[in-house]
Amino acid sequence: MGKGEVISASTHYLTPVDGGGDVWSTEAAAAGRRGTQKIMSAGEVAAPERVADLLGVKRGGQVVARRRIMYLDGEPCELTDTYYPLEIARGTGLAGTAKIRGGAARLLAELGYVGTRAQEDVAARMPSESERASLSLTADEPVLELTRLTLDAQGRPLQVDVMVMPSRGQKLRYEIRIG
Repeated sequence: MGKGEVISASTHYLTPVDGGGDVWSTEAAAAGRRGTQKIMSAGEVAAPERVADLLGVKRGGQVVARRRIMYLDGEPCELTDTYYPLEIARGTGLAGTAKIRGGAARLLAELGYVGTRAQEDVAARMPSESERASLSLTADEPVLELTRLTLDAQGRPLQVDVMVMPSRGQKLRYEIRIG
C-alpha cells in the first residue's frame, strides 16, 4: 500500500485465520499501516432484497447482520455490512457485537461452514448522505460498492458482504487459479 492507496486481495478474507488477529489488521500491518474496525451493530434484521436473493431466503426474511466501519491509520475507509443465514449464525458470535477472535471465516469453519468459492460484483456510484458523512467524503466524491457472496463446496450461500469505500486510492486485487 502506498500512501493513500489501499490494496485489498479478496482471497485473504475467505481463508480462516489462526490466532487472535483478523485479516484486515494483518493486511494493513504488512504494509506498515494500522487497520482497525468498529462494530456498529449486530443481530437479526430483515434482509434487503438483493441480500435475500443472494442468500436464497424469502424477501423480507430474517438474517443475521453485522455492520462495521473499517479504519486505516485512524481514518474511516470502508463501511461493511455482512449478512448470514439464520440457521448458520443465530446464537453465535456472528450475531453479537464482540470482536471475533480470528475473524468470521475462522468461526464459520469451526461451526462446519467453509467457504470454497466467492462471487464479487463491483460498482461505482455516488454515496448516500449517511455514507458520505461516515466516510468523510466531499460532495462530488464517488464510492465503490463491492458485494461478495461466499459459497461452500455444495454451492450453499454462507455469507454476503456489502462494502462501500471511497474510490480514491482503491486498488482491488484478484488472484484467479484455473485447474
